[in-house]
Amino acid sequence: MKKLKSQLKAIANSLATLSTQVEKVVKQIDKLQAPKKAVEKKKKAPIKKPVVKKAAPKKQITVIGTVFNAIKRTKKGVNVAKLKEKTDLNLKQLSNALYKLTKQGKIEAKLRGLYVKK
Repeated sequence: MKKLKSQLKAIANSLATLSTQVEKVVKQIDKLQAPKKAVEKKKKAPIKKPVVKKAAPKKQITVIGTVFNAIKRTKKGVNVAKLKEKTDLNLKQLSNALYKLTKQGKIEAKLRGLYVKK
């Protein structure tokens, strides 16, 4: 029985020393891991992918753009009836587009109802 008690005391002492050694090792590992985390964050930020340029998307043709293109194609100018045929717009849309184009200075009225590119 005395042997058993002495062996248990020896085991308890060795366990106590082992636990203190394990705590020291854990502290050292924590010290080593803390700087690595900061370094890893810095390494992740500067990684950049190469920029791939995409083709420019086609612009949507507006009512004003279609009317201007129709006028631009003619040398002598075009009247409202011809514009209506070429663009398939109603008179209200056509007159609004002509008004805006004249205000922008892109076209001018050569005669009443005859529009020419400036």
